[in-house]
Amino acid sequence: MSSARLLPGAPVAEQVLSEVAASVAELRAAGVTPALATVLVGDDDASAGYIRIKSRQAAELGFVSPHVHLAASASQADLHAVLADFNADKTVHGVLVQYPIPGRLDYDRALAELDPDKDVDGMHPVNMGRLALGLPGPLPCTPAGIEALLAFHGVPVAGREVVILGRGATLGRPLAMLLAQKRPTANAAVTVVHTGVADWPRYTRRAEILVAAAGVPGIVRPEHVRPGAVVVGGGVRYEGRRLLPDVDESCAEVAGAITPRVGGVGPTTVAMLFRNAVDAARRQAGLG
Repeated sequence: MSSARLLPGAPVAEQVLSEVAASVAELRAAGVTPALATVLVGDDDASAGYIRIKSRQAAELGFVSPHVHLAASASQADLHAVLADFNADKTVHGVLVQYPIPGRLDYDRALAELDPDKDVDGMHPVNMGRLALGLPGPLPCTPAGIEALLAFHGVPVAGREVVILGRGATLGRPLAMLLAQKRPTANAAVTVVHTGVADWPRYTRRAEILVAAAGVPGIVRPEHVRPGAVVVGGGVRYEGRRLLPDVDESCAEVAGAITPRVGGVGPTTVAMLFRNAVDAARRQAGLG
């Protein structure tokens, strides 16, 4: 039987989106209509569904959401041309290129073409550099969402041992930088370990806060968790529309607190996307 306290993401997202809506209202009162542009390449059903969800959320918050849908046959130059147009358009404050794009195209090259100040994913090389140096800029959404989730649920991070299983560019590495920064909701002793380390459970078993970010379904099991630890499932993989999390549900029998299988980190990631978008609009309007 599960004894762990659940750490849902929905109330965190609601709080963040309420703050975003207030900022949107302030911008509109100042004559600025915040705009989050989206780009979809190809006809992947799941990606199209994510775009619809984000567009609907944008409308609810008061954003306009211009959208470009490129055919699967589009070239790298076609994608770059769309980004150049959005870069030049002063009425567009944030741009999201829905990932993944067709495999013959280079997502990293396209991302590098984007104005870093319009990068709502926080993944542009300039913004990753800002994060590494502790400079202001949009933060990668999933790491920022995890920090916000822990803070919202009153999980102390400062001075504690955090172990991140996974070193990916979208989660493991930026989260390590974020949680090591000197801030009340961070300031942790952070260790990054990965599946290339044969005895990685030796590290996870000592973690006071364990973040699974490997993208390997069910990799974290109860024997890998320190009794009473906080466990955050950040890594997932999909089989069609079925979500396969890194953290086996039986870990709830050992953990003191744990994110739910569905509805944990996901809602906070989307909320941080819109926080980045409204912050970009405020900066470009000279309001903050």
